[in-house]
Amino acid sequence: MSRRIYLDFNASTPICPEAVEALRPFLIEHYGNPSSLHWAGMPAKDAVEKARGQVAGLLGCDPTEVIFTSGGSESNNHAIKGVFFADRNRGDHIITTAVEHPATINPCRFLETLGAKVTVLPVDRFGMVDPDDVRKALTPKTILITVMHANNEVGTIEPIPEIAAIAREAGIPFHTDAAQTVGKISAEVEELGVDLLSVAGHKVYAPKGIGALYIREGTRIEPFVHGAGHEAGRRAGTENVLLAVALGVACEVARKWVGMPQVRALRDRFREGLKGIFGERVTLNGHPTERLPNTLNVNFVGRVGAEVLAMLPGVAASTGSACHAGSVTLSPVLAAMGVSPGEGMGAVRFSLGRATTGEKLEEVLGMLKASV
Repeated sequence: MSRRIYLDFNASTPICPEAVEALRPFLIEHYGNPSSLHWAGMPAKDAVEKARGQVAGLLGCDPTEVIFTSGGSESNNHAIKGVFFADRNRGDHIITTAVEHPATINPCRFLETLGAKVTVLPVDRFGMVDPDDVRKALTPKTILITVMHANNEVGTIEPIPEIAAIAREAGIPFHTDAAQTVGKISAEVEELGVDLLSVAGHKVYAPKGIGALYIREGTRIEPFVHGAGHEAGRRAGTENVLLAVALGVACEVARKWVGMPQVRALRDRFREGLKGIFGERVTLNGHPTERLPNTLNVNFVGRVGAEVLAMLPGVAASTGSACHAGSVTLSPVLAAMGVSPGEGMGAVRFSLGRATTGEKLEEVLGMLKASV
């Protein structure tokens, strides 16, 4: 078996060394409850607030607009359900897209059981939604628009500022799932124009089990967890000081990685290497330019993605199709993009990260070349 090569950074990232060091003291010391006003609680409270400021620094917002959650899924659920329950007296209509993460689609489906009306907008062959479709979908009862910042499978970056302008003109809250973009490209909330934005810690080199939700001041939202008045009454439950500290430091470190020019160059070189081996038998999924700098989702035409990965021992990557009893099913994202089964059955996502090197990518290319 060859050495291990990790090319699945969109699925999860390792914890950055700075975050590991920052959380060490909170494993043994600083065990107080951050809501306690004594010598044991105050250091914990100070640490949580410092971390909140670090997250806010990456998002370009006020720290008071950031609450900590258990991860991206909770952040999405809180944004979607929270706005629905806070504004259901004004309306019941939600707009989303066909390429959202299940942490967005499934909360919308759940709200349908409570009377919500959900419009799921189509995307083009690149996985991009048309802002005009958003405008046309608006009704007097629309209370929320939720569109992901960038797709986790193919990396396509959605036209969030344009959609935000439409939402703002109509006076409708706008949420974006930024789990895949925070720390990779700019996710500053004023640039995007959003009212709510979800962060997943383990996608930004922080531990799993921690995330954040940006809530623009003045946005009406029901708490997702009811209880005591933690997080300014917006999310009950004693704060996870340990993980909040790690997320804060990870966000501070991520500020110098925004744009990822070195990773983008490696990704593009890797794609050229694939074309050199397979020629027209490897095709791109996702937008050719408006795409995450670390993401390369390609179809190995005439092959099955799982079989391609089986030829890459030691390489961690993801496939965009599933094999069941001899048949191949495309992911909902590829299906929504109109990718044909003949192409999409060979889809593989290679997602690069800070630790990816040209040497590792050349090794993967060598294994693929030997398999042809």
